[in-house]
Amino acid sequence: MNHPQPLNPGMAPMAIPGHIDPVPVPRAFVARQDGRVDLLGLTKADLRMALETAQLEPKQAKLRAKQIFSWIYNRGVTEFALMTDIAKDMRGWLEQRFVVSRPEVVEAQVSNDGTRKWLLRSDDGQDYEMVFIPDADRGTLCVSSQVGCTLNCRFCYTGTMRLVRNLTPGEIVGQVMLARDALGEWPSQPEGRMLTNIVMMGMGEPLYNFDNVRDALKLVMDGDGLALSKRRITLSTSGVVPLMARAGEEIGVNLAVSLHAVTKEVRDEIVPLNRKYGLEELLQACADYPGANNARRITFEYVMLKNKNDSDDDARELVRLLKKYQLPAKVNLIPFNPWPGADYECSDPERIARFSDIVFKGGISAPVRTPRGRDIMAACGQLKSASEKKSRAELDRLAAEKQAALG
Repeated sequence: MNHPQPLNPGMAPMAIPGHIDPVPVPRAFVARQDGRVDLLGLTKADLRMALETAQLEPKQAKLRAKQIFSWIYNRGVTEFALMTDIAKDMRGWLEQRFVVSRPEVVEAQVSNDGTRKWLLRSDDGQDYEMVFIPDADRGTLCVSSQVGCTLNCRFCYTGTMRLVRNLTPGEIVGQVMLARDALGEWPSQPEGRMLTNIVMMGMGEPLYNFDNVRDALKLVMDGDGLALSKRRITLSTSGVVPLMARAGEEIGVNLAVSLHAVTKEVRDEIVPLNRKYGLEELLQACADYPGANNARRITFEYVMLKNKNDSDDDARELVRLLKKYQLPAKVNLIPFNPWPGADYECSDPERIARFSDIVFKGGISAPVRTPRGRDIMAACGQLKSASEKKSRAELDRLAAEKQAALG
């Protein structure tokens, strides 16, 4: 069985980590069906290049790129007619050649607890989801990086999907833009925001879409645009060890690791990527992660599965492992969120409390995450764009295919 291709036809494969010569390479700007080029997801340099490609004189292109960047990412404007510091005839010229898009919203749901979930659709008809979780002191947007997922973590609904393709930088940053639209948070202001934090924890494995995730997050962090601090952005990985150091160096946001087990046997079962990059290798990569310290701790996600990974011995081993690698760590204990066809049950509340207590007494923060958005299937591990139901046999067959492809 062939491994599903994660990239759009015509796009270059993801670069192998290693030395890269800093030579600027012109981008191929792909026109939409209406012949216009979408500017969403482009950096200042890309905007300038797009304008020059459309035969705008270079000095003009540099000035207009700076103006357009601010209108798109700082003020959230999608119509050139509203870009009032640009001459009227130039606005008309831009309108003929370019567009500033948003993801198409197929469905928007609001949970009883205020959590919002959007089902989005791309130009090529692919569906993906994003979730906004409001709290008293923060508002967190859970952003997807892929349509489907290459991995098949057995407790995760998204993991039952095939990987269709990577999301583009525009589709990734577009989720943030759309949430800002919905919350009425334009222009960008550093104070008083409802959307204060971003977590790359939606559909997909972010490090298997490294370049696009990096480029999108650089736009989110740009001080002239969305201006969200890197301290307020967390990237979650299931443990793609070869790309973790590069993520720290090139993106520099907070790291979260989907750990979920402390023995090879159990983690091999529930996070099969562990068969490729084992626990010890993963924890060493965490110890080597650039910028991790007590002020910027690494978060370890740990889903609580009844009679699988929730014993007192598991809790003690978790403490031992994190201390062995001297990791500045925080553990998020996640009550398992059920979904159709799941093999597992959530640990009892008393068991979760006991597990948390053991880790706390070991000197490591271990709060229990309150499940949010369960009633609209927006909770952790529940995102899945397709509405079709698969039998247990189909899920097992798909999991076996993915594992074979991973090697």
